[in-house]
Amino acid sequence: MTDPVQLLIDSGAIPSSPFVQQSRYNGVALALLQRRPDEPGVVYVRRRFIPAPSALTIAARHVVSALDRPDLLGAKYLGDPLLYWRIADANAVVDPNELTDTPGRRVDIALPAGM
Repeated sequence: MTDPVQLLIDSGAIPSSPFVQQSRYNGVALALLQRRPDEPGVVYVRRRFIPAPSALTIAARHVVSALDRPDLLGAKYLGDPLLYWRIADANAVVDPNELTDTPGRRVDIALPAGM
């Protein structure tokens, strides 16, 4: 039996990305995990691959101060606080709070991948 929700996703009737444009998951495909044909299954987000920091172009470097936060860096350098994840990706950190935990740390601000 084919899942009707997956058919709607595949046909484009349901957006394949339920995430806002600024989300790190925007554009990442959804998939259906169905262990048995009689189960409805679980929709999940496919794996997102982080670009290698060496493949990104560094536009600026920021020295962290005591009052910095990842969202504030996103707003200051990228024009949107929700884009903090791009800065985390450029610095190869999983937890964005690592970016600003240590005053004096140098944080790379990169252009979006492909630019």
